[in-house]
Amino acid sequence: MEILIDTVIDNLKLFPFLFITYLFLEYLEHKTSDKATEFIRKAGIGGPLIGALCGILPQCGFSVAAANFYAARIISLGTLIAVYLSTSDEMLPILISNAVSAKIIAAILTYKALCGMFFGYIINFIWHKYHSKENIDIEQLCENENCHCEEGIIKPALHHSVRITLFIFVVTLILNFAINKMNISELTTYLQLPLLGELLSALIGFIPNCSSSVILTQLYLENYINIGTLLSGSLVSSGVGILVLFRVNRRLKENIFILALLYICGVLGGLLSHLVFII
Repeated sequence: MEILIDTVIDNLKLFPFLFITYLFLEYLEHKTSDKATEFIRKAGIGGPLIGALCGILPQCGFSVAAANFYAARIISLGTLIAVYLSTSDEMLPILISNAVSAKIIAAILTYKALCGMFFGYIINFIWHKYHSKENIDIEQLCENENCHCEEGIIKPALHHSVRITLFIFVVTLILNFAINKMNISELTTYLQLPLLGELLSALIGFIPNCSSSVILTQLYLENYINIGTLLSGSLVSSGVGILVLFRVNRRLKENIFILALLYICGVLGGLLSHLVFII
């Protein structure tokens, strides 16, 4: 019952982000001119910077919004990765509630944001030609969800939000029950090993709910893992953002590629953190 209640609460927190995101997408499709949408697409040069700064805020609402914006091709791949890498999910509230010093919290969040910007701009530079050929495709996103977008903007936005929320609820409920049975003590042994710890932590970060950030942050606070291991998982952990990406972006191979890219960035970011600072 506790797992069920926690899952319901998490999804209720997420719903406003989903509704606002889809309301914005519906507005773009119905109200903006071709020149306006073209301006949004070309204004992506600051995307990784803005995405990384938004992502450091608590919870995973911005990673959810970014997944939808990327599926509609409003933001670039680099911006999406920047948001995912900087997303703190439950890490920030846990650090604050455990009275961790503001200096340490600021260092962790700043490093995550810088990683988001750094890798985001590199990815955008490499795939610039690819993204420049793509247009905003909100209509296709709506067709995939069968949302009857001709009926104004509020009803379709609500339709999108409810469908995605129910999907997230079912998947996260199953995951929460499975994670509840996980042997944390055995997992900790492997997380303490050099390099393997970062590699394994990044895999844990792929758990598409808040469990990964909770587990890794608590292990760090109890001195079971070091800062590099924490950051490898935290950089990859974007809450349900990845789950939403697979739900709204029908390009399966592209989604798998994004996961691989995110994993590489997370592991590299965790390993580099040992050289950048010691906490």
